Order: sequence, then structure tokens, then C-alpha cells
Amino acid sequence: MDYLVNLSLVKPVPELDARMKKAGVTVRRALAPELELATGWVREKFSSGWASETAVAFARQPPTCFLATRSEKLIGFACHESIARGFFGPTGVDEAARGEGIGHALLLACLLDLKTMGYGYAIIGDVGPSAFYERTVGATPIPNSAPGVYAGLLNTNE
Repeated sequence: MDYLVNLSLVKPVPELDARMKKAGVTVRRALAPELELATGWVREKFSSGWASETAVAFARQPPTCFLATRSEKLIGFACHESIARGFFGPTGVDEAARGEGIGHALLLACLLDLKTMGYGYAIIGDVGPSAFYERTVGATPIPNSAPGVYAGLLNTNE
């Protein structure tokens, strides 16, 4: 099921920014020369389908992929506008770095970017951890949204 986020309610969270800084985590827009490194990492940690969507986000100008790094190493990513306009995802954080708020910081970076682009709402496609999105950004389920844009997707399992 897809979820809807009212972007007028999404604001920066200074406490989260401070938490990222204290943990030595930087969240920033991806740079074109990082395409191979980032898509390879996404393929290895998550799936080839997500790597493909990440490549699409890199192809946009400016890229709609955000990276989380610590000590110049990739530990998380989030994209928007890869499967469809106004959609958030895919996103993922390295297993060893989960629980630190990195996913939340990446989500906000993407949603605030969509808001800056002029969107009033964002769609989170095929939501997995629904409670996380409901709690962090007030996302609500979209009735009759499955399978949505994913209908007819070729099997991308490795």
C-alpha cells in the first residue's frame, strides 16, 4: 500500500540534525561521480531493483538521491522521483547503523526537497514500516493503492 504525506506539515528537526552531527553522520545530496559506488552498495545491501531506481535518481538534475555517510563511508541512502513523480523511495540504512535516526534524517532530506520543488504532497510507495512513516511524518494510507505504479513489475529478485 502507498502512503500520503502532507508536505506543508513537514519541517526540519533541529534536534535530529544535532543528533546526526554528534554521531558523525552527514546527510547530503549525492554527486554524479558517486553513481557507481552508490548503486553498487545499494545492489549489494538491498536489491538490483533498488539499485536501478537509485540510478534514475542520480540521472535527475540535480540528483534526487541523498546519501548518509560517516567517516567518508556510505551508510544509508534515500531517493525520490525515481519510480514516479512525487514518490519517495527507495531508502535504506546499513544494518549496523540502524536505530540512530539516520533513516529519519534521509526521509526528511527527501521530503523537504520535494517541498522545495513545489509539491504539496508526497507519496511513499509500497510502504514497509508503516508505523515509522506514520509517527515521523504523519503519513496516512492511500485506499486502493496496491499495487499502484508497481503493477506488472518484472520479478527483480536476485
